[in-house]
Amino acid sequence: MVERRGGLLPPLAGVRKRISGRHGTTKLGILPAARFDVVGLELRYRFPFVGVVDVLEPSGDGFSGRTVVFGREVGRFEMTSVEAADKSTR
Repeated sequence: MVERRGGLLPPLAGVRKRISGRHGTTKLGILPAARFDVVGLELRYRFPFVGVVDVLEPSGDGFSGRTVVFGREVGRFEMTSVEAADKSTR
């Protein structure tokens, strides 16, 4: 589950990130998934989003994140696993 916290990012309702080992995808509704590589706590996007990086920091049950484009921050977000989000609503 991804929630916008500020900056130039659009509303993130419906955004899902799936991470499996060293690779993952970001999906928004019916749009094609954007692929990325996991390098430490960074999600480095592949073509056509080269230069876009989500920089993560552990926070509670998930991560706080900053999206940077060619080194310049453009937005902030919070990311929690679907399982953790489900547990908090019980």
